[in-house]
Amino acid sequence: MTRPSPLAPAPTEKPRAPRTPRARAPLALAVPALLAIAFLMLPLVGILARTSWGELGAHLTSPGTTRALRLSLVVSLWALGLSLLLGVPLAWLLARVPFPGKAFVRSLVLLPMVLPPTVGGVALLLAFGRRGLLGPWLEESFGVTLPFHTSGAVLAATFVAMPFLVISLEGALGGLRPRYEETAASLGASPLRVFLTVTLPMVAPGLIAGAALTWARALGEFGATITFAGNLPGTTQTLPLQVYLLLQEEPEAATSVSLLLLAIALLVLIALRGRWTGTPSDRARPAPPAVDEPGPVPVTVPAEPVTARERWPLHAEVTGFTELTLDAEPGTTIAVVGANGAGKTTLLRALLGLTPRAHAAVRLGDTDVTVRPPHRRGVAWVPQDGALFPHLTALANTAYGLRAHGVARAEARREAQQWLDRLGVGHLARRKPAQLSGGQAQRVALARALAARPRLLLLDEPLAALDQTTRAHVRHTLRRHLDGFGGVCLIVTHDPVEAVSLADRVLVLDDGRPLQDAPPAEVTRHPRSPWVARMLGRNAWPGTATDDGLRLAGGGRLVVADSLPAGTEALAIIAPEAVSLHRDKPAGSPRNVWPGTVREITASGSRLRVLVTSDRSPDLVAEITPEAAAELALADGTSVWTSVKATEVTVVAL
Repeated sequence: MTRPSPLAPAPTEKPRAPRTPRARAPLALAVPALLAIAFLMLPLVGILARTSWGELGAHLTSPGTTRALRLSLVVSLWALGLSLLLGVPLAWLLARVPFPGKAFVRSLVLLPMVLPPTVGGVALLLAFGRRGLLGPWLEESFGVTLPFHTSGAVLAATFVAMPFLVISLEGALGGLRPRYEETAASLGASPLRVFLTVTLPMVAPGLIAGAALTWARALGEFGATITFAGNLPGTTQTLPLQVYLLLQEEPEAATSVSLLLLAIALLVLIALRGRWTGTPSDRARPAPPAVDEPGPVPVTVPAEPVTARERWPLHAEVTGFTELTLDAEPGTTIAVVGANGAGKTTLLRALLGLTPRAHAAVRLGDTDVTVRPPHRRGVAWVPQDGALFPHLTALANTAYGLRAHGVARAEARREAQQWLDRLGVGHLARRKPAQLSGGQAQRVALARALAARPRLLLLDEPLAALDQTTRAHVRHTLRRHLDGFGGVCLIVTHDPVEAVSLADRVLVLDDGRPLQDAPPAEVTRHPRSPWVARMLGRNAWPGTATDDGLRLAGGGRLVVADSLPAGTEALAIIAPEAVSLHRDKPAGSPRNVWPGTVREITASGSRLRVLVTSDRSPDLVAEITPEAAAELALADGTSVWTSVKATEVTVVAL
């Protein structure tokens, strides 16, 4: 036996990962919780303990039990079918359409869930029985008698089970953002097509869960069935009614049949766990991580030729929260800018006909599309998040609009692949949105809108999720497409580079009203909005013109070289590079001098932007070189003097 040398180093033990302390339930809560579990478990244990396992097979295969089981399956499946036929539209109505009495209708849906089943059976008897409200008419007109008939058992099971489907599906529809359906409509899909191809697939987990619960509830229905349809062997005697009879004659057989119903209920609940109800499943495989990958550079594909008949000028008169008149020639790209809440997205949604906040009278070419529904306007929309349909691949997403317009499947997929290649995501055609990064998904959404052949293209910050390099490539591709586009494009953006490089005009909105509508160069030189001026990197101070300058809205005065008529509301624009910083009060030519404190220093390319606050003037941003910052020994909290020459101030009347 070999012994380790005393001089040999002792083997190192692998350090144990620290254990995360588990949360302990307070005793006052744990004890009642355990009692509740025991209360729910004991009846189940009672069935298991009292089951005659040796005679279980004989009990379950007896003629009466098999006949009742067969009838239960028929009744429950018919009840499920009726619940799907009637409950799915009802759930959609409750989730999507506002109407008077909606709360009352929802209460009617919930009523069978809280109503005693026997009372439900009495209500059905008084409505559809031979002496009920509709019973005599059904019997005289169609020869249909529901009580004491299998159809009566189906009706009773549907009455008590359908609410489970409606409530489950309504919750799923309520959790589905309408933006997916709105985007599908903007791509040309009719409401029915949207419901079948977008809404139902996306709420499938809720629909399946509701259907499973509905079937299980219909299978176990007893009270309403025996009250309304009776207990006729082979006609209305389902398994629960069979259990009721067996309890009086053969208690052991009743226990065996009860065990069968219990097993079916447990199987349904186990199947629903995790997969359909949203509870994480231990066996669920995570989707591949959605990360930015180096992909092919967007390729240059010649745009399709634009014929003379493919020209669609825009005329729109928008009223409501956003009020403006918009005219644009074919091929015009308009950048819509403004602060949050200015009405940019409301304008786009009004042109789509998707918002009650504003109404747009829209003419595209010679066609007035004002009264047309969104899917027939020829207006494609890319929302901020892209709203890619999660159940479709990137290729199917891109081909969606083409298919909605009747293009053959093969042709639609071929053209969709071309658009994905143009935007550099062709290699991702078979991936689903969950497997794409934010930038990749945004490019697919852009390709989908462009492939739909719209007459008016609406882009809500389409490049916001892209990195700088990809943004430049996609911007170039988009610019090339827009050069040959026969319609008008509106782009909502917060990026001045996008506004200047993509747009022919810049529309500035503030509180739903247009402040400026001019070429990008004019907006850059003379912005009429403080927000736009700051977006362009300039200092913007509103105020009122005086004889020699501007009385600032926040207090203080500004001397300018070219003043406006006294009393004019104006905006002073000061370029950051025109602001000088000093450690001591400067002497000489500057007419505008203020003391202040450095609050922030950020890099901007090869220069530094310094934010200076002062109690004598609004916040001011200066742009200097790193060498100048080092010479002045600038840091957060440093006291400085700022100066601006009167000739460096541009004043714009508001």
